[in-house]
Amino acid sequence: MQGFFRVMPLMGAAAWLLLSATAWSGEEEKPPLHHVPSANCGECHKEIYLQWSDSMHAKSTALNDPIHGAVYRLEAGDPTQEGVTHKATGAYPPCLQCHAPNAARDKSTKLDANPAYSEGVNCVVCHTMKNYKGIHGEDGKMRMGAAAYEFANDSLQGPDGGPHGSKPTFAPGSGGGEPTVNPFPQQANPMLFKGSDACLGCHQMMANPQKVAVCNIGENLLGKNTPAPTCQSCHMPVVNGFVSHEMAGGHDTNRVKKSLATTVAAKAEGDKVQAVVTLKNTLLHTLPNGAPFRNMVVKVTALNDKGEVVWSNFKENPMQEDPQSVLMLKLVNDEGQPVMPPQATKIGGDSRLQPGEQRQITYTIPAPGVKSVKAVVLFNLMTKPMIEKIGATIPEDLKKPAVVGQADALL
Repeated sequence: MQGFFRVMPLMGAAAWLLLSATAWSGEEEKPPLHHVPSANCGECHKEIYLQWSDSMHAKSTALNDPIHGAVYRLEAGDPTQEGVTHKATGAYPPCLQCHAPNAARDKSTKLDANPAYSEGVNCVVCHTMKNYKGIHGEDGKMRMGAAAYEFANDSLQGPDGGPHGSKPTFAPGSGGGEPTVNPFPQQANPMLFKGSDACLGCHQMMANPQKVAVCNIGENLLGKNTPAPTCQSCHMPVVNGFVSHEMAGGHDTNRVKKSLATTVAAKAEGDKVQAVVTLKNTLLHTLPNGAPFRNMVVKVTALNDKGEVVWSNFKENPMQEDPQSVLMLKLVNDEGQPVMPPQATKIGGDSRLQPGEQRQITYTIPAPGVKSVKAVVLFNLMTKPMIEKIGATIPEDLKKPAVVGQADALL
C-alpha cells in the first residue's frame, strides 16, 4: 500500500478519486489517514501545498532541519534507525511528538520509513486533530505534541467542514479551476481550528528531562488578554482570499524584523555623549522565542565624521562585556554554567523582551570625535557555545546573525 501512496502524486485528481473509491474495496486494510503524504493533498490544494512545502513545519524533522537534527543526534541518535531511545531517560524520544508527530503516533523512530513521517508536521497532522486534551496529563506528566490531541481516524477536520465525497466543490488553493471532489469525509471543527488550541500542543510549553520549561511560547498567550489572541492571527494571515500556510516564524528574518521597533537617541553632555537605545516588542509573546537557544544582541557603536568606529559597547563577547545588550533565556546547570537546553537544571535568567515590552538601554560614551551613534540588533538562531559544540554539520547561513533592527542618531 505504500507503493500506492508513492504513485499518487503523479496522478490527476480524477484518477485519485477513482482509486480512492476502489483501491480498498478488497480485503486489504485501508491505511490510516496519518500515513497520507502531503503531496496527495497538493493535487488539489496546489497553492497551499507550495506554501507549506517551504515552511518550517515541512522541515521540522531531524532529517530536514539541520539544527534540530544535530540536537536530535546528540540527545537520541540516528533518525533513520528504529528503536532509538532518549539517551537521558531511555524512553521514546519526546521531541518526535512535535517534530515528527505521525511517526510518534506509531511509536516509530525510523523517519524515512514513511513519507508522512519524514514530512514532519504535514497536512494530516493538523487536519486530523479532533480535540485538544491539554499538555498537562491527569497523572501529572506532560503530554506534548501528538500526545496532547485526540485524532480522528476516519475524517479530516477543519475550520468550516466540507462535502462528504459526493458533491463537487472548488478546492481551496486550486485557483478556481474545474470543480473537484474531496474523497475524504470532512468535519467542521471551528472551536479547535479557529483558536490557539490547534497550536498549543507543541507551542505552549516544553520541559526537558529535568522538568525545566525551556520553551513556553503559549504561556504568554493564556489568560493575559481579553479576548485572547490566536496564533493564527499572526502566523496564518489571509492572503489572496486564502489562509496562508507559510506559518513564518523565527527562520523568516522579515517576520522577526516586523516584531521589533528600534530607535536610538543621543546628545552631547560635556565631554561625554549620552545615548539611549529603545526596543519595543510588538508581539504577544516574548522576543526572541521559539527554540530556547535563540537570542538577540544589541550592538552600539559611536562613529566620527569619517564614519570610523571610535567606540563600541563590546568587542568580542557581549555576555561578558555588556550583558544588558543580550536578550535571551539563560539555561544553566546546578553550578550556574550555561548549558544546552536538554542538560539545563534551572533557568539562570530571562532578559528577553516580554510581550509588548518597551525597554531602554543607556550608554555613556566618551565624546571626542563622536558625530553619530548607531544601534544594530542582531538575531541568532543559536548561541555561540552551541555553534562550537554542534555547528560542524549546520549550514553557515544558519550560524550567521541576521540584522533585524537598526537606528542612527546624529549629534
